[in-house]
Amino acid sequence: MRKTYLSSSVFAITLSLLAGVAWAEGEHDGAHHTANDAEVDRTISIEAGDMWFDPEALEIAAGETVKFEINNTGSIEHEFVIGDKEAQEAHREMMQAMGGGHHGDGHGGHGGHDMAEGEHGGNMSAVTMAPGETKTLVWTAPANVDSLQYACNIPGHYESGMYGDITF
Repeated sequence: MRKTYLSSSVFAITLSLLAGVAWAEGEHDGAHHTANDAEVDRTISIEAGDMWFDPEALEIAAGETVKFEINNTGSIEHEFVIGDKEAQEAHREMMQAMGGGHHGDGHGGHGGHDMAEGEHGGNMSAVTMAPGETKTLVWTAPANVDSLQYACNIPGHYESGMYGDITF
């Protein structure tokens, strides 16, 4: 009987998290692809330093497929997440609830938060980079929004200015 309650609790928590992911995605049709899935229109290099991104803003055409090459030149782990402001805020809250400033917890350095990991089928396109690491993210800009953000939502990073705006 106790095992049934435990299984039911784990199942309920999992469903709650999945519902939160769906809610946090926002109303955009942006997609994450591997380089083999999409024809890239252009490549944009992003530098992720400690508490900043360069460039600080991007202009991308609706429907354009962009290959982001994100280089973490900082001394700590960072993530690069694309989403609307509401989804970014929900992701930040989730990261804070996970307790800790870093993703590394035995889940391949991703903290087990599939919401932001496009590599794992999550809804917000994202990558996580260790210091000195460069990651690639291929993303198609949605056609039905005016702006999105890219951000690092590791606790304290966004608040320190680690975000940028994407306008269409």
